[in-house]
Amino acid sequence: MLHKISPVLLIALLAMISCNKRTIQYPETKKVDQKDVYFGVEVADPYRWLEDDKSQETQDWVKAQNEVTFSYLAQIPYREKIKNRLTDLWNFETMQAPFKKAGKYFFFKNNGLQNQDILYTQNILTDEPKVLLDPNTLSEDGTVALGGYSISNDGKYLAYQISKGGSDWNEIFVRDIETGQDLDDHIQWVKFSGIAWYKDGFFYSSYEAPIAGAELSGINKYQKVYYHKLGSSKDDIIYENPEYSARNYRAQVSTDEKYLFIYETQSTNGNNLYVKNLHKNDNFIKLTTGFNYDYSVLDHVDNNLVVLTNYNSPKYKLVRINVNSLDIGNWVDIIPEKKDVLTSCKLAGGKIIASYLKDAQTKLEVYNINGDFISDIELPAIGSVGKMNGLFNENEVFFSFVSFTVPNTVFVYNTDDNSLKPFFEPKIDFDFSKYETKQVFYTSKDGTKIPMFIVHKKELKLDGKNPTLLYSCGGFNRNQLPSFSAERLILLENGGVFALANIRGGGEYGENWHKAGMGLNKQNVFDDFIAASEYLINQGYTSPKKLAVRGGSNGGLLIGAVVNQRPDLYAVAFPEVGVMDMLRFHLFTIGWAWVDEYGSSKDSVHFENLYSYSPLHNISDNAQYPAIMVITADHDDRVVPAHSFKYIATLQEKYIGKKPVIIRIQTKAGHGAGKPTSMRIDEAADRLSFIFKNTNAKPIYTE
Repeated sequence: MLHKISPVLLIALLAMISCNKRTIQYPETKKVDQKDVYFGVEVADPYRWLEDDKSQETQDWVKAQNEVTFSYLAQIPYREKIKNRLTDLWNFETMQAPFKKAGKYFFFKNNGLQNQDILYTQNILTDEPKVLLDPNTLSEDGTVALGGYSISNDGKYLAYQISKGGSDWNEIFVRDIETGQDLDDHIQWVKFSGIAWYKDGFFYSSYEAPIAGAELSGINKYQKVYYHKLGSSKDDIIYENPEYSARNYRAQVSTDEKYLFIYETQSTNGNNLYVKNLHKNDNFIKLTTGFNYDYSVLDHVDNNLVVLTNYNSPKYKLVRINVNSLDIGNWVDIIPEKKDVLTSCKLAGGKIIASYLKDAQTKLEVYNINGDFISDIELPAIGSVGKMNGLFNENEVFFSFVSFTVPNTVFVYNTDDNSLKPFFEPKIDFDFSKYETKQVFYTSKDGTKIPMFIVHKKELKLDGKNPTLLYSCGGFNRNQLPSFSAERLILLENGGVFALANIRGGGEYGENWHKAGMGLNKQNVFDDFIAASEYLINQGYTSPKKLAVRGGSNGGLLIGAVVNQRPDLYAVAFPEVGVMDMLRFHLFTIGWAWVDEYGSSKDSVHFENLYSYSPLHNISDNAQYPAIMVITADHDDRVVPAHSFKYIATLQEKYIGKKPVIIRIQTKAGHGAGKPTSMRIDEAADRLSFIFKNTNAKPIYTE
């Protein structure tokens, strides 16, 4: 018997039905009957077809997803106002630290909104600089970017790599510095390579040309080191090892062009070091065995190789290796391992400038060539120092300094009188005096103390109502240091908070900190990040309705994992160019090199661990996920976009809530390097708009 429903009950039922309806209609993504068996465990992979990035079907799917995403973003009423304000903040002149070669200075500059930085040269710093290479002229939309580059030791030539559309594949060209014209030399299919000049040519690393159609997804194997003599149409193979397909090689030449060094890697952790006397044309001598430690040669000085290493020193040290007694038992410590992490050293002015990390902040110290301490270099604030440029026989050292509220500033240090002066100070229309940076130490799940930087307006109310963005990475020994971002200024001036957590897996406290977050210890990374989130909430900086999280690459994996494990903590999440399929990452491009970091699904113990946190394989069909915008790019051949494609397809299938779960797929872009300014501003405006909308934080630009 049917019962008559009252109008009140009918309204209530309709309301309940509407609450369960999605607010966004996602593209239908077909499923295939693909299953794999790992050690008796059957794992479905219904979106395997999205791994074929070249198929028309995948391209149609990308177009349909982007239409949904950009339609959603376009409807945010203040999106254009955020973009306009962001463009104003972005529009200030920037400069990188100059370097010197053969009596000439070279440096990069950007007027603010140019898509790519321009390389200039000048004879003395008071001269008018001359444009040497303007990458903005290489494409109309700025998607051709400069990769690696190197000036010949005689100062006559610039060898430079270019990347198209964000791909890791590079091409090498050579430019005559005097005339500004390119030579006929042109080398293709270069990847993960330096350029090391020797006489009238240079060493570089390359692979065989990939199979047509698999340029951006095919696995990269059998890298070789070549020597290219200017004007030659055929390059000589200098080093290869056909017994090991999954190893990479990179060449370096000492300043005096006497020694050639080859770095051999089989993962992202550790390397072997080979040396060859070019004056005697000797065979290569292998200085190290195994891939347990890092070795980096600073230079050859007075019959000694000066090498930065973590050999038996997790926080690194500087050693001297006499070229006549290379055996490891004869190595001598110049700067022994200390409490703080030695991240880099520069030989300049007959001295050693050592850059340390003390609680994720840069500290500079000066030593003589024998390792005796001379002095500190006092830095202006909590921050980080970029690459230092100087020569061993000259007293000028240029370096950049940056912090959360200090845009990239170039300093010049004099090794003779220990003086430090600003060389270039950017001018940006923003009152940084209204903001403060603090460092806190919170406790993770297992009791480990983790540092975190927090940036916000002074006298911020800790009432839990502040939109907050928490960022981290937690892998590959990568340090997360203070940095500057115009995008963050939008959040800060709207009463928001930015937090950077220095979780395990990075290198902020040396190799042991890294190992505590890799392989079977990966859950520590997620626990550290979750504990950072809880700290920000418990201390009143924000709340689960106001907290956004972001990470890229390995950090994209981090975000995908934590929103699966604790979706209740977050309002917004940005997993960007992330490693989301932990069972198949090793099958694409350079993914095989990450096995040391993650483990492999080919191993039963590691399979169980990877399967337990893999973002793709742990999406729930009943969790209340935050608003999620996955970000990737069609030319990402580092972490192929199939990771993000399969992840978002699964999320859209399983999540039944009302919050948006969308994907933003940038065309003609890659893993991030070389992305033009116009694209970066558009992406940042979308990200900020997505945060404000989904934390119900009304930006001031709406007035």
